[in-house]
Amino acid sequence: MQLTKHAHACVSLAKEDARIVIDPGTFTPDAASAVAAADAVLITHEHFDHFDEELIAKSLDARPELRVYGPASVVERWSARRGQVTAVRAGDSITVAGFDVAVFGDLHASIHRDIPRVTNLGYLVDGRLYHPGDAYHAPDAAVGTLLLPTSGPWTKLGEAADFVREVAPSHLIQIHEVMLSEIGQQSTARFLSPEMLSKVPLTIVPVGETVPV
Repeated sequence: MQLTKHAHACVSLAKEDARIVIDPGTFTPDAASAVAAADAVLITHEHFDHFDEELIAKSLDARPELRVYGPASVVERWSARRGQVTAVRAGDSITVAGFDVAVFGDLHASIHRDIPRVTNLGYLVDGRLYHPGDAYHAPDAAVGTLLLPTSGPWTKLGEAADFVREVAPSHLIQIHEVMLSEIGQQSTARFLSPEMLSKVPLTIVPVGETVPV
């Protein structure tokens, strides 16, 4: 399986002739091209930096074969497109464009008591790679590659370190990084290094690059 890193929370996963994209949001400049190249879209939650509603609506109109999966709070806005959109929830196991996807999670991490917490799902793809959306919810499953959010109004470095320790992945790749400068990203990687808080080094994959996972 190959992972292409897009800006912020968005990644594409490809194997053989199949491709899926997770969380193409408004902070991802090439989200439209990522969706256009994908057989299916997975969305973790309804926040705009993970979910560009206008882009997905236009893509569903233009491509009847496109499939979109996400929490009911996302996909119910396209109730007339039952053949194209599917609501999923924690505990589900689905096959998406040839990828086996197990669904975990419950709520978005707390930002502030005055901000309601929305449904947030994490996706374990082919039993190897886990995208947690916006939560440090550890799946009840082995994880080979963990995609780790590193910036945002809800993130905390200490909680991120504990999340990595609990999941205990073999590989760790940064996502959700747009609110960190280059210095901030490198500093975070240093704190989450085997010399400090994690047993697994944090890999910073440049936007646009593809790596095997």
